[in-house]
Amino acid sequence: MLTRCEEIMRDVCESFEAELREFNGEGDHVHLLVHYPPKVALSKLVNSLKGVSSRYLRQEYTGTMNRAIMHGHLWAPSYFAGSCGGAPLQVVKDYIENQKRPA
Repeated sequence: MLTRCEEIMRDVCESFEAELREFNGEGDHVHLLVHYPPKVALSKLVNSLKGVSSRYLRQEYTGTMNRAIMHGHLWAPSYFAGSCGGAPLQVVKDYIENQKRPA
């Protein structure tokens, strides 16, 4: 499911003229490194990432998802975004790549 989520989010980023540079996820959240143009409102990008991925994943993995646990929502209403302008890009990529991905 994480592989499909990455594909969906990559497509969403492209529609915003943004680039998904790194992606990984755990059982209850995902990590993304996205390079996006200044004309893009981050809140709109995140809203699309969450909305589009939720719609597709629910359609494609209906039997796998336990809606009772998710209380009807795939993603939490909040998100964290941080700037990495001062950090070497490779350090951020390594951090995301080294997150534990569920088996």
